[in-house]
Amino acid sequence: MQSAKRSFLSLFILLVVFGSWTTIASAAKKVIPMGDSIGVELQLSDITVSNDVLLQNGSWLKRGDIVEMVNGTSVKKLENIHEIIKTSKSKDSIKLTINRDEKTKKVDVKREEMTSVMNFLRDETDGIGTLTFLDPDTKQYGALGHQIIDQILQKPPQFNQGAIFYARIEHIKKSIPGEPGYKISAVENDKGQIGSIVSNSAYGIFGKWQKPLQPAFPKAIEIMQPSEIKKGPAKLLTTISGKKVESFDINITKVNEKNFQIEITDPVLKEKTGGILQGMSGSPIIQNGHFAGAVTHMFIESPEKGAALPITEMLQNQPA
Repeated sequence: MQSAKRSFLSLFILLVVFGSWTTIASAAKKVIPMGDSIGVELQLSDITVSNDVLLQNGSWLKRGDIVEMVNGTSVKKLENIHEIIKTSKSKDSIKLTINRDEKTKKVDVKREEMTSVMNFLRDETDGIGTLTFLDPDTKQYGALGHQIIDQILQKPPQFNQGAIFYARIEHIKKSIPGEPGYKISAVENDKGQIGSIVSNSAYGIFGKWQKPLQPAFPKAIEIMQPSEIKKGPAKLLTTISGKKVESFDINITKVNEKNFQIEITDPVLKEKTGGILQGMSGSPIIQNGHFAGAVTHMFIESPEKGAALPITEMLQNQPA
């Protein structure tokens, strides 16, 4: 994972809600609101082409192609390709079998250009988001509040395994109307993963927390049922500098059964970020000392405004 990058997590589409509504039985359920910036890494199930590549023989590898075989051998990881090339006796070309739009196609790549081609193949995808909650009872976490959509495949990626890591915010590109801003982060993957990823759903990513719960973590607080969320002042927990989680003033402007809308009112946050940023999805929202939900999307033309998901939606849709 690169040390600094823009998030692939799309924060500026309209909120889409899936499934039917049920309430969580226990209104006294407590979870820990977080707000830490995290790096997200998924090990993909297939090798994909990241950009269009014109080969020396005039044929193309196209963005989104899936490399299924190399010299007749099935491949799932880039290391598989490296090993095949290393042991290949052919001095002329490497034969790729690719899947393009559900059709199989064979492409010959000259051996001397394969090193360059490898720069456009990937077996993982990564990005930046925000940790939403930890459940102190189950040691499960939830983050993002929406699904990861692979920007190359334009759909949720199939993955074998995934991990989250702490990330440090190094710089902010402010949001302006019509142009979403983003966080530039250094992902601390050298310090080890803090959680696994077992699910990538419409309600966020979920998995098992793999570090001890620290005394410095916020206290677990009671969740709010959607009917309890009201228009009016609330707090947003997020990270905009280093690893420090800060609390900022927002206003809940509209409440529906399965989502609600917010507006950033804190002058400090508006000055530093311009509103909601890419990478801020999953930031917890607290109202009257209770856990209301998480930021999921922003409105492109009004980046100080956005949409949020009730925390009950995340909790009831996490994997068992």
